[in-house]
Amino acid sequence: MALHPLCAEEIEQIRSQLQELQLEHRDLDQVIEHLQTHPPCDELLLRRIKKRKLALKDRIRLLEEMLIPDIPA
Repeated sequence: MALHPLCAEEIEQIRSQLQELQLEHRDLDQVIEHLQTHPPCDELLLRRIKKRKLALKDRIRLLEEMLIPDIPA
């Protein structure tokens, strides 16, 4: 994916960001569960949280792919 190999510092930054995003993703899971199990539920808030969670999932996947070295075909 990257045009040049990542240096150790870049890899560490990506891993750090990845951990932060994974933590936020898990936190949003807990918030969603709480909202769904404790009515009344604010549907707009729930939709916004789920949308944020999906965006985090996409960003996490992108960062994970950056950490996988390219394999020549």
